[in-house]
Order: sequence, then C-alpha cells, then structure tokens
Amino acid sequence: MTPVSPAQQPLSIKMHEADNVAIVVNDGGLPAGTVFPSGLVLRDKVTQGHKVALEDLPQGGTVRRYNVPIGYAVKDIPAGSWVHERLLDMPDARGLDNLPIATVKPEPQPPLEGYTFEGYRNADGSVGSRNILAITTTVQCVAGVVDFAVRRIKDELLPRFPNVDDVIGLEHHYGCGVAIDAPDAIIPIRTLRNITLNPNFGGEVMVVSLGCEKLQPERLLPPGTIPIMDERNVADIGMTADAGLDVVCLQSDHHVGFMSMIDSIMQTAELHLEKLNARRRETVPASELVVGVQCGGSDAFSGVTANPAVGFCTDLLVRAGATVMFSETTEVRDGIDQLTSRASTPEVAQAMIREMAWYDAYLEKGRVDRSANTTPGNKKGGLSNIVEKAMGSIVKSGSSPISGVLSPGEKVQLKGLKGLVYAATPASDFICGTLQLAAGINLHVFTTGRGTPYGLAEVPVLKVATRTDLARRWHDLMDINAGRIADGDATIEDVGRELFQFMLDVASGRKKTWAEHWKLHNSLVLFNPAPVT
Repeated sequence: MTPVSPAQQPLSIKMHEADNVAIVVNDGGLPAGTVFPSGLVLRDKVTQGHKVALEDLPQGGTVRRYNVPIGYAVKDIPAGSWVHERLLDMPDARGLDNLPIATVKPEPQPPLEGYTFEGYRNADGSVGSRNILAITTTVQCVAGVVDFAVRRIKDELLPRFPNVDDVIGLEHHYGCGVAIDAPDAIIPIRTLRNITLNPNFGGEVMVVSLGCEKLQPERLLPPGTIPIMDERNVADIGMTADAGLDVVCLQSDHHVGFMSMIDSIMQTAELHLEKLNARRRETVPASELVVGVQCGGSDAFSGVTANPAVGFCTDLLVRAGATVMFSETTEVRDGIDQLTSRASTPEVAQAMIREMAWYDAYLEKGRVDRSANTTPGNKKGGLSNIVEKAMGSIVKSGSSPISGVLSPGEKVQLKGLKGLVYAATPASDFICGTLQLAAGINLHVFTTGRGTPYGLAEVPVLKVATRTDLARRWHDLMDINAGRIADGDATIEDVGRELFQFMLDVASGRKKTWAEHWKLHNSLVLFNPAPVT
C-alpha cells in the first residue's frame, strides 16, 4: 500500500449515486496502491481527471457516469482499475424518434430585478458591450489590404476618437471560388451578414470589396437589411440600405496604386469613427445581455466545475431576462432527450430534432460520425468518448426551459427570441464562436480544462478554468477559476454568481478580460457546407 499524507488525501468525484466510476481529483493523479477512505485500492496509476472503477465491471457491462451509459467494458475491469477509452465500446447514438417532447415543466423562478450594465443602445434595439468599427470584407482577396489599412487607422486615426474601443477587419475565407447559388451557401452568407450587424458595431456598416468576387456587396447586404435612422431617431429596417452602405471597391478605376486604396478605406473609416465616437454608454437592464456559452480544450472536470457554474449563471441570466445561447451540435447530440424534454413547446423540440438530423446527415456525407469530435487532449484530460464529453458539455445550458432554436447563421434578434436558446453550430471552437457572433451575442463565455488562448476581437471573451492548476499556470489568461469547486473552496453557486457579476462589469467596460488585455483573437471561420468550386 502507498501511504498518503494528510495534505494529499486521495480525492475522487462521483457525479451520481448510480455511477460505477469516479474521477481522481488530486493534482498529478494517484499511484497504484493508493487507498481511498472507502477502502477502494487503486490497481493502476490514475492521472488527474481520469476514471477509476468503483466496483468490478464485467465484460460487456455498462459503465455509468452522470447516471448515463458512457460505454460498455470490452473486458473484465476489476474495482480500482483505471478506466479509459481503450477499455470501452461507445454506445450508439440516441435515435431521433420517440423522444420526450416538452415534458419537463420546471417551477418558475422569481425574476432577478434591479441588475444593470452600462451599454451602447443601437438603432435596431440591440445593445452593445463595446463600441467597435468593424470593416466587412466580401472576399478573402482583400484581407491583406484591409489588414494594412486597419493598422494605419489604429495608429493615425483611432487616437482622435477616444470613445471608440477598436477597429477590426472581418476577415474570412469565403466570397469566391465557391458554389454561391448552392442551397447551403445561405449559411456562410447570412453568417457574414449578421456578424456585420452585431450589436457591438453600432450599426455602422463599412464594406471593402475586390469587385469581381461572387459574393457582391448587394448580395451580402441587400436593401432592407441595415437599420437606418430617420429624423425622429427611429430605426426603420424596411428602408433601403443603399444610403447606409459604404463600399470601397479595390478594382474601381479611380484607384491608382496601392496607397489610393488605403486612402479610400481610411477616409471612409473616418466618417464612421466620427459617428461611433459620439455614442455614450447608458444604464440598461441586464435583460439586454446576449451571451454565448461554449467550451474548448475540455477535460473530465469541465462537467464537474466550470460548465455547471456556467449553467448556474445561465439560469441567473434567464431570470434577469437576458438571452443565453448554447451550441455545439455534436457535443449535445447524445443528450438530445434531455433537450427535447426541456423544450418550452413541441415546436421548439421539433426544431432541435431537425437540426440534429441535418447534422447527422452532414457528418454521414463525410463518412464519419459524432465520435470524430473527441480530441487527443480531451482523452488526455480524462474524457473517454463523445458521450462522456456531451454529458459534461450540456450542463452549460443550466436548467431553464429552451425557448427557441437558431439554424446556423441566424440572428436571435431577428427571430424575437429571449431566454435560453439553442443555436445550432459545429463544435469547432472557431466556427462556433463565429456563428454565435452572427447570432447576435455581446458577450462570450468560454470554459476550458486543457487550456486555450482562444479569443474574439468582436466581443469580450470570459475564460473559465476547470482546474486550479490551470488557473495557476495560466494566471494571466484565465478570468475565473472554477477549479475551486473541486478543491472544496467554493460551490457551483459561488462561482456562478461570481461569473454573473463579472459579466456585468465586463459588459459595462469597467473590467477587461485577459483576452482583451492581450488582444488575443482567432480569425473568423465561416461554416460552409456548400461545395467549393
């Protein structure tokens, strides 16, 4: 037997009474021979976050975590053994028929009143947490020119406009060499259109086009898509957008030389900067928050600490009247019965089923299934397969009824949705973040166990660490340490409330996230299931 000092008492976490595995909590894991307070003896060395069998598991027996079958033993697994992905056969995906439909009716929670933040009101009724000039590009060809111009704008113009937070180019890899008329092309087109109209951009639309691309400016932003202020300071979505759409076309005859293009972009940008600079923050209710929640670099603690804390915060936000969207289709697919049962109406449940079926077919075209999602890092962090990962991912959504569903690239404000919303996206961090931007978020929450410097230039990204060791090592990248829950130093509720207050401070501009501090951000990645020509 291996003696363990009082400071290193072996610790494990079991998620449900019916579970027959638990995860090891101790930093660095535990050696073979370690004796738990229950008398269980480890037969193998078990790394932190990995599973140990709490009882003898026969070949073919069900392995349960979260009171859900996460696999079937491929051979006899004695109690105290390390349980990893090579010892498990993954269950088949849950069918999309005979699902519980809108069966869960939670007791209504009292509304949270009196919570506010300082935001920027927009003509379309949305509210921004930042005041940013975004330069939309219609095609990847112009990315280098826009990047050059943005650097000059920041150096030469931005200091004159202190109320503008940033200038960014909406670079992407779409616009030409694609089947622009294919049915699924609507997804990347409306994604870029709705990102252009994100609440953090103040309705100031500026476009840089090459000229010969398939995605022409008038196709990206046709008349009627941009809110125009009339003389009463009222937005009319139905008015023509022509007057509000500034396009710098690099192939225009009047451009002679590279600097002519740059000068045109800077002159146009200056006009929009003047308008943005006139804006001021004002006190708005917390109901104006639109928050996207996502996880990446997940580990076995994701579903124990960070994601449950985010789920508790999600419920607080919904009670405050805010909008929260969760996504990542492959990472909730195995909990589809949990989702359809929480749908507010049968129509919402059917919309979720429709999105899952569409994505099943999309994966099948590529001759893969949901199991392709799990990464080497996920497995190193203790997640054996997508079923286990999904159970930990889904808890970010909290317990509120699901009030609506967005297809990829749709905007929540245009569908009039509030409360908890399922925004269908791939699980890819970059694509999910891009689609949530299009959906209209003004804040983004990202949980991680393995660690990732992920960020978005367009909205503040609040990073939540699942483990104290990660929060310690990445002390200037992680904003919230949910690892304190596993340490016994805080509850899920404590961290959830801390996150809620931090959101209000960040949305108000009183605090910056670490990603903002370091100006870390990933490129936009448009989801394009249509053919490339």
